[in-house]
Amino acid sequence: MELSRRTFSALAGTTALGLALSGSGTGGNSAYATHTAPTGPAPGPPAADGQQHTVGFDRYSLVVDGRRLVLWSGEMHPFRLPSPSLWRDVLQKMRAHGYNAVSVHVAWNYHSPAPGEYDFTGVRDLDLFLRTATETGLYVILRPGPYIGAETDGGGFPGWLAATAGRARTADPTYLKHVDAWLTEVNAIAARHLFTRGKGSVLLYQIENEYDADATKATGRAYMSHLYRKVRADGIDVPLFHNDGGRNGHWMPGSFDTGGEKGRWLYGFDGYPAPDGTPPDWGHFGTGGAKGGSTASPKTPGFLPEFGGGRFDPWGGAAFRGKGYAEARRTRDAAYERRFHFTNLANGITLHNVYMTFGGTSWGWLPAPVVYTSYDYGAAFDEARNPTPKLAPMHQLGHMLQRVPDFAKLDRAPRVRAGDERLKVYHLTNPDTHSHVYVVRNDTDEAISSPLPDAGIDVPVRVPARDARLLATGLSMGGDRRLKFATVEPTMFLKAGRQDIVVFSGRYGEMAQIVVECPEEPTPARLDAEVAWVFDRGLLRITAPLGVGGLSRILVDGGGSDRQLLILLADDATALRMWPYDTPSGTVLVYGPSLVREVSLQDSTVHLTGDTKAATGIEVWGPRGITQVTWNQRVVPTRISASSSLMNLQLLPGVAPVTLPSLDGGWRRKNGNPESAPGFDDSGWTVAGKKTSYSTTPVPKGQPVLFADDYGFHYGDVWYRGRFQQDLAGVESLSLAYSTGTQGMLMAWLDGRPLGTHRMPVPDESTARQGSWAAEATFDVPAQVRGGQGAGSSHVLSVLVRRMQHDQDGEALDTHKTARGLTGVTFKDASPKVRWRLQGAAAPDPVRGPLNNGGLHGEREGWHLPEYGDGDWAAVKLPREDDRRQGVTWYRKSFRLAVDTGIDASVGLVLEDDPSRAYRVQIFLNGWNLGQYINDVGPQHTFVLPNGILRTRGANTLALAVLSDGTTPSGPGKVRLALLGSAAGGVPVKPL
Repeated sequence: MELSRRTFSALAGTTALGLALSGSGTGGNSAYATHTAPTGPAPGPPAADGQQHTVGFDRYSLVVDGRRLVLWSGEMHPFRLPSPSLWRDVLQKMRAHGYNAVSVHVAWNYHSPAPGEYDFTGVRDLDLFLRTATETGLYVILRPGPYIGAETDGGGFPGWLAATAGRARTADPTYLKHVDAWLTEVNAIAARHLFTRGKGSVLLYQIENEYDADATKATGRAYMSHLYRKVRADGIDVPLFHNDGGRNGHWMPGSFDTGGEKGRWLYGFDGYPAPDGTPPDWGHFGTGGAKGGSTASPKTPGFLPEFGGGRFDPWGGAAFRGKGYAEARRTRDAAYERRFHFTNLANGITLHNVYMTFGGTSWGWLPAPVVYTSYDYGAAFDEARNPTPKLAPMHQLGHMLQRVPDFAKLDRAPRVRAGDERLKVYHLTNPDTHSHVYVVRNDTDEAISSPLPDAGIDVPVRVPARDARLLATGLSMGGDRRLKFATVEPTMFLKAGRQDIVVFSGRYGEMAQIVVECPEEPTPARLDAEVAWVFDRGLLRITAPLGVGGLSRILVDGGGSDRQLLILLADDATALRMWPYDTPSGTVLVYGPSLVREVSLQDSTVHLTGDTKAATGIEVWGPRGITQVTWNQRVVPTRISASSSLMNLQLLPGVAPVTLPSLDGGWRRKNGNPESAPGFDDSGWTVAGKKTSYSTTPVPKGQPVLFADDYGFHYGDVWYRGRFQQDLAGVESLSLAYSTGTQGMLMAWLDGRPLGTHRMPVPDESTARQGSWAAEATFDVPAQVRGGQGAGSSHVLSVLVRRMQHDQDGEALDTHKTARGLTGVTFKDASPKVRWRLQGAAAPDPVRGPLNNGGLHGEREGWHLPEYGDGDWAAVKLPREDDRRQGVTWYRKSFRLAVDTGIDASVGLVLEDDPSRAYRVQIFLNGWNLGQYINDVGPQHTFVLPNGILRTRGANTLALAVLSDGTTPSGPGKVRLALLGSAAGGVPVKPL
C-alpha cells in the first residue's frame, strides 16, 4: 500500500545517525583479527577505499575491522539475469530491504565454451558485477565451485568436461588440471575485488559445494586440500568455507590439510526445511545439540551458507502440484520465513544466506534437466524483480541485525516458559550489555496469546498460527533509558543530532505495547491520535494499534537522557516503506516511497533516487542542517514537522499506465526440419566414427559412439542421419536408444516418412530429482518403405533428439558424463551397418554465449536473429488449427514498445493453449534463447523478457521454434505480452 498525504498529517520526525559506521583499516598486513571484538556499532557498508581491512571471527560472529558483523545475505546469480544493467536494480533492492551481503555462484559452463577458452565479457562480466556490488554497498560471498549444483546444467561443469578423462570432484590429475585453469581465471578477477585489500567487497570465498560423498575419505580430503591451496596461491586472503549439505560435521576446521594455516576456515551447513515441518531444535551453535553440525566447530560462528528462501520446482510442477512458484511463495510465506529465521537466530546463527533471494531465469540451455526455465524459486523478489509480501520479515530482520548491535553476540540463557506452554520460547542474552532476546514460536494451527511472566512481560503477546515473534528486553533506548519489553519486534535503532529513533514493527491490527524504563520522569508528546501512553513508577507504557493510519509516533523528552527519543510503530506494510541509508555525513531515514535506491547529502540538500508505484507522501530524517529534498533530481517542496523531519507538501507522482501491443497478427511461418528429407545434404556434418568414450554410459557393442558430447555438441538439439543398405521387406520395427534427461524427446523419420515421436515421462514427486532419463523408442517400419525393395536398397534414418542438458553430479559419481543424444539403434530381424553423421549447434554465439544455441536448422541458419530476412516466409495468423505434422516449425514476428522514459516496466511473454496439444516452443527474443515452453506439461506459461534484451523503446523480434509430435494440432495458441510490474524510477538500462 502506498502512503497518501493524509498519512503524513500528524507526522513528526528527527534526523538519524545509524549505528553502522564505516569500517577503517588497521594498517597491519594480516587480514585476520584474532582479538575479542567490542560490543558496539557494526562496520558500515563496504567500499573500494584503498585501505587494508581485517576480517576475522570468533565463536559469535565475524569480526571486521575490530567490530562485530552479523551477515544477512541473499543469493542471486548474475548468470540468471542476462542484462548487466539490471544487476544494479536487484542489488539496490536487496540493500534497501536490509541485506548487507550478496552470495554469488559463478558457473564454469557459463564462461568456458571449450578447454582453455574463457569469456568474462558482456553478460558474463564478473568484474562488472563485483564492482556493482561494491558500489551498492554489499559484501560479497563468492562461490566459484568448481562444482556449484544450483539446478544448472552439469551442476555448473562445462559441457566439454563430459568428454574428458579424469573423475570429477576428486584429486584426479586430469580433472585438477582443468579445475586449476578455471580457478586461475576466476581468482584473477576475485583478487581485484577483495575487501581485505580495499579493492572491493569480496568478504568470504567458498570452495566446492555440498561435497559430502567423499567427506570421510582420503581422496576427498586430498581434493579439498588441493582447492584450498590453489585458492590461497592465487592470492585470495579472505576466510574460506565450504557448505556442508546438512548438519553433518563435514569439512569442519582441521578435517583436511590447509598447508599449516589455522583459524582461517569457517564451517557452514545448508538447510531446506519443508514448510509444513517444525523448525528443529538442534542446540545453540558450537555448544550443544543432537547432531554433529551443531557441535563440530565450537570456535567459529554459526553459518548457514544456504537456507531455503523458497524451493525449485521440477517439470510438471511436481513440487507444488502443478501450481508453480505461486504455490512455493504461498507455502513459504512471511510467517514461514519468520518462524525459521528467528529459530536460526535462536540457535546461534550470525552468518545467514537466504537461497534464493532473487531466483531469476535459467535461460537458454542453462537449466539442469530437473527444472524448467523459470528459477523464480518462490523467493522474496520474484523473477520479474518485484518485491513480494514475504519480503516483510526479511526487511525487518535484516535491518534489525545491522542496527541493533546486541544481536551480534548472544549466549543461550536459562529456560523461560510462556503462560501458555504450547508456545516454545528460546531465551538468549548478550553477556556484555545484559540485554535479552526471546524467540517465541507457535507451531500450532491457531493463534495464541500469552504473557511471558518469567521474562517480565506481564501482558499477552500474540503469536499467529505457525508463526513466531522476536521480543527483546534491556536494549538501550538512549542514555539511561532501557527497553523493559515490547510485544513487537525491534527493527531499527538510529541516532541523529540530539535525537534517538527506534522503530518497532508487527502484524497489521495488533495492539503494540512498548514499556521503557526511565529513571526520571519523561515528557512524552503523542504525535498521532492512535497512540496512548502512561508513566507510572519509572515505566513509560506506550500502546498503539499497528497499521491504522500508517506510521504511529510518540516523541519523548527526558526520562534519563538529554536526547529526544522518537518511537515509530509500523505494521509490516508500513515497515516496508522505511529506508535507512548511511552516508558519510550521517544516516538518513526515509519513509513513504516504494523504494529508495541511493541517498547523498550535499550542503543542505538530501538527494534521493528511488521508485514509486502510486502517488505517495515522503518524510525524511537526516543530519542537522538539512533543509531541502530532491527526488529523482526534482526538488520536493517540504515543511518541517513537529519533530524536525522534512515532510512533503506535494505527493510524489506514481507510475503512468504502460500500454503493450497485441501480438495477434503479423506472424510469418516456415517449416524447419529439412534434415528429415532423404536428399538433404549432410556431407558437411560430423562423422560418428569414435569407438570409445569417457561417458559413464556404455557404448553398445558393435556400434559407434553416438553421444553428442564426444563430438563437441554440448548444448541443445542434435540431429542424426544414418545411411544404410538393407532390404526392409521383413523388418517390422526398429528401436532407437537415447538419453536426454527429464522431458527429453526423440523424433524419427525413415526415408522422409515420419516414424513417430518418443518422450520421456513427466516427473512426479518421487522422481523429480532424477536426472538420468534414458529410454528405447520402438517404431514400426512403414509399409511403403518395406515394400518392393531389393537387397541393395539404400535408406536414410533421420533422428532429432531434444536433449535436456547434463545431469548434476551431486554424489561425485561423474553423472554429468551420462550420455546425451542418440546412444544406439537396433532393427528387428536385421543388422544393417549404419553410417552415422550428426550435427548440433554450429558454433557458440560470441555475444550470447555457448548456452544460447542448439542444433535446429533454424538456429544454424540464424532464423532466431533479429536481422534475419523472413520476407519470403508465409504469412499466418495464430492459432493455427491445420498444423498436425511431426517436426519443427518456426514463427517470427516483430513488434515495437514505447514505454515512457523513467518507467521500469517488467514485461513477460505468455503462451496459452489447450493443454491436450502436444508441442513445445523454444522462445527467442532478439536472438536470445529465453526458455522452453511445453504446452502439455507446464506449469510455466509466462516467460520474463529482461529489459536490455527487450527494447522497451524500440523494435523487437520474437522467434518461436515449435516442435510437435504430430498427434495433435501443434500450436502455438494464444501468444501475448503481459505487464508483470512497473514503477516510476528504475535504473538506466543499456540495450544488449
